[in-house]
Amino acid sequence: MELEQVLQFLCFLVLFFISFFMLRSKLWYCNCEICHAYVTSCWSLKFDNLCDWYAHLLRDSPTKTIHIHVLRNTITANPENVEYMLKTRFENYPKGKPFSAILGDFLGQGIFNVDGHSWRFQRKMASLELDRHSVRSFAFEIVSHEIEHRLIPLLSSFSSSHDGGGSVLDLQDVFKRFSFDSICKFSFGLDPMCLELSLPLSKFAVAFDMASQLSAKRAMTASPLIWKIKRIFNLGSEKQLKESINMIDLLAKEVIARKRETGFSTQKDLLSRFMRSVEDETYLRDIVISFLLAGRDTVASALTSFFWLMGTHPAAASAVRVEADRVLGPNQGLKNFEQMHELHYLQAAIYESMRLFPPIQFDSKFCAQDDVLPDGTSVRKGTRVTYHPYAMGRIQDIWGSDCMEFKPERWLKDSVFFTEDPFKYPVFQPGLRVCLGKEMALMEMKTVALSLLRRFSIHPVTHELSRVPRFSPGLTATFSDGLPVLVRERKTQPSCS
Repeated sequence: MELEQVLQFLCFLVLFFISFFMLRSKLWYCNCEICHAYVTSCWSLKFDNLCDWYAHLLRDSPTKTIHIHVLRNTITANPENVEYMLKTRFENYPKGKPFSAILGDFLGQGIFNVDGHSWRFQRKMASLELDRHSVRSFAFEIVSHEIEHRLIPLLSSFSSSHDGGGSVLDLQDVFKRFSFDSICKFSFGLDPMCLELSLPLSKFAVAFDMASQLSAKRAMTASPLIWKIKRIFNLGSEKQLKESINMIDLLAKEVIARKRETGFSTQKDLLSRFMRSVEDETYLRDIVISFLLAGRDTVASALTSFFWLMGTHPAAASAVRVEADRVLGPNQGLKNFEQMHELHYLQAAIYESMRLFPPIQFDSKFCAQDDVLPDGTSVRKGTRVTYHPYAMGRIQDIWGSDCMEFKPERWLKDSVFFTEDPFKYPVFQPGLRVCLGKEMALMEMKTVALSLLRRFSIHPVTHELSRVPRFSPGLTATFSDGLPVLVRERKTQPSCS
């Protein structure tokens, strides 16, 4: 124990002096107001969230592009730049080795952390599977079963507790548990039973949360040297990250081994489908963990924001119910995947929710060769280039003078949903890396939204509903205080599908 304390102290000294001299030299070289505000965190005196400060800076920039020199990061909210990075010059803006290093311990060689041949192979294989009608129907069955047999009974129990008065429920926590159960069933054929609140969260879920959060913190440091030194000495957050990843690896290996023992040739889950083409267990682990990250955290984040907005905009919640009664019939639930295409207002409300609160607030690439963006911004080789969907949803030049308002109607023409230019709405990462799970994620969100809004009245209990929520650091947007709500059962409810 004494030796560990000595190592921690030495590591602290090394990190302190490296950080001090590195930041001093960069600030002296840069000498700009933005870098000073970032390093000293004085931006937090006016803004609750880093993303809101970035949105403010990007709004005020003539080109909608800014530079954080101490991070060697160019950040843009210019749709032309986004299209240039993700489509026109796609090959010049890969994920890059710096990004792969940050998430490498967690995601390994999974699809979201690689470029080139490995990315193309995984994308082709995933596309062939996820585009199948049988796969989408399987996902719909899982989500519907989880809603009817766990999610609705859970909310009903909170609604009827304490003599019908109801008790406060953290809906964000519920959605994380729900989406984790659903994606584990879909990806592994495994039921972690996280939505059973009487049971503790599975070790896998806890380790997954910790690994996601700590991996994201690596990207926030002014230099990768800081976390790399901590990793070498196995100290602090890097020690926690290693322990979490070891737990994930152990459980993933057990799942794969069980699949091989019981057979996977006729199973419908994603892991079984991939195992028919891939034998390497480490590769299988990386592929499935990546899809687990995408399918769990993003859906939970999007649902949390959606229900926060529904709680603060009751007219929109009512409009969703009216449309459902008209399209599906009073007291009738969804019967299949295809019925969702007729729910135009629901689709508009979900898209509008993600315009203001995208699950992935920003995404970064690395410039492979010196370049010039369409707005005239010069980008040097090795520069991190970030496009910022959260800020883009708050820019008047893109969305008009009412850009800060929640208005599902902006997505409707004659009551029919229409899509906007994907490069001004890059929530699903347009271009060659467009989200393969988009349709299934939308299906899950619509099914949950429809089921809960028609059965319950859900009211956030926070005292400052007019303020933007505070977010916790992470790979996806998470409300730092959760989403505490009161739940009331409505008198008129749809029948189970």
